[in-house]
Amino acid sequence: MSNPKKLDHRVKGKAKGMVITQNIEAAVRYYNAVTRLLDKKGNPCKVLIAFSGAKAVDGIEYTESLMNGFSDGETRERFDGEDYRLLVVANKYLTGFDQPKLSAMYVDKKLQDVLAVQALSRLNRSAPSLGKKTEDLFILDFFNSVEDIKTAFDRFYTATSLSRATDVNVLHELKESLDGQGVYEQQEVEEFVVLYFNNADAQQLSPFIDVAADRFNKGLELEDQDKADFKIKAKQFVKIYGQMAAIMPFEIIEWEKLFWFLKFLIPKLIVKDPKADEIDQLLNSVDLSSYGLQRVKLNHPIRLDEEETIVEPQNPNPRGAHGGDDEHDPLDEIIRNFNERWFQGWSATPQEQRIKFLSIADSIKAHPDFNDKYKNNPDAQTRILAFQKIFEDVMLKKRREELELYKLLAGDTAFKSAMQQSLRQIVEVL
Repeated sequence: MSNPKKLDHRVKGKAKGMVITQNIEAAVRYYNAVTRLLDKKGNPCKVLIAFSGAKAVDGIEYTESLMNGFSDGETRERFDGEDYRLLVVANKYLTGFDQPKLSAMYVDKKLQDVLAVQALSRLNRSAPSLGKKTEDLFILDFFNSVEDIKTAFDRFYTATSLSRATDVNVLHELKESLDGQGVYEQQEVEEFVVLYFNNADAQQLSPFIDVAADRFNKGLELEDQDKADFKIKAKQFVKIYGQMAAIMPFEIIEWEKLFWFLKFLIPKLIVKDPKADEIDQLLNSVDLSSYGLQRVKLNHPIRLDEEETIVEPQNPNPRGAHGGDDEHDPLDEIIRNFNERWFQGWSATPQEQRIKFLSIADSIKAHPDFNDKYKNNPDAQTRILAFQKIFEDVMLKKRREELELYKLLAGDTAFKSAMQQSLRQIVEVL
């Protein structure tokens, strides 16, 4: 965690996280790794694990009760207590688990269709008494792409606001715009943050916020539209920075200081424009636009891209950013995404994989049921089921020539699911 102080203030210091793993062996390894890291940090909290049955890992047999030190039936209640802040799971607690303090998820498992919606919705449990806000929610996904999650949610929402991974450069533009309005002075932000992190009381902190709020509400005589513009951008800055700073060791201290100042200032900004209220409601919904946040290097400070960034505005709030318009072969893109999410097991090179993917895709398209039951089928759910059946038929016929692949598919449901999804994308572009 790059900023324990920030996380300690989420859900009044009671925020909890869940690590979703592919299988029991992965869960055991995650649990052991997290335990070692917490031990190095002086054990600020404890971690639990949840899985069914028994599993031998490196010659040692593990069960949930043995690892936690109490019976499986107590796990849910213990996790609700003060001591345990993290829960590592393997196919447990992904559905029907109601824990209002749950605010963060770390996903290393294929999530699709109903399971994706149900699992991620574990975060969407309200906790008014704890001051839980949508900006406190955080998802770090090592496995699924933005498009994967969008596809899963599309079936259950009449509209889905989701485009691409957030670019940290948008924070530069937001801060520049906010600074330029004159609502706050840098010295006020500096003095407020010093007092705040020295545990000053409300009587010492309030004057800084009240001065800036009065300047916004009356002193500057801003037009209603300008007020709406400022408040929306302030909310977006807080949301984007809050999500990114949870995993990235930023070196721009001005962002951190402004984050805390705005957190207290925003509730006191009065906006009369009814359209701004509607946009505020949108911003207060779970924002999946940051779901696919990508970290370029592991265990390195993140260096911001110095190249010019094109920002996509959404009247008047910049919702995200992207780079240039480089063209890519869709098939190469699909295979690359497959390899980024599935980096073990299959010994085929990317070139070999391309040939195999094309061969399988051609066989799928040539299947007698492809057009009627899949391509021309208007029902999304039955289309998926039809594709799975066609895929099974094709791979059964190819099992001799693709024995290694066939064994992988038979022995690992996550690998099989990832390949099926990649092939569905391929047959759409061929």
